[in-house]
Amino acid sequence: MEGRVLDYIALGILVSVAIIILYAVIYIHDIPYNIAKRRNHPHAHAIHTAGWVSLFLMHALWPFLWIWATLYVPGKGFGMSSTGSNKTEGDVLAKNEATLLALQARVDNLEQKQSPVPLEQKSKAAAKEA
Repeated sequence: MEGRVLDYIALGILVSVAIIILYAVIYIHDIPYNIAKRRNHPHAHAIHTAGWVSLFLMHALWPFLWIWATLYVPGKGFGMSSTGSNKTEGDVLAKNEATLLALQARVDNLEQKQSPVPLEQKSKAAAKEA
């Protein structure tokens, strides 16, 4: 009789360990989805679905899902656009200079519309005062 009780205890331990392992595998496969959800990833649902598919493909997709989920950074996106940080300093300076000249032209235009005295006379009067 005592041998049967130990058999049932062993069976209970075996079933418990199997259930714990099953839940652990499911939890591990949801890690990329949780990362994607926390980062507001635009493909979070696709990552979640691919995680379930990866369970049936012997976990072959899981490392790629991890990379896919961590590649997206909130506020920056995927960081692969050509308008990113691969511009040279000269390109940035040229763009800033062009923007500055355009803004200066707009300010001059608004000052001319605003004041009855022409801009050239104002600059001459300011030069005489100095």
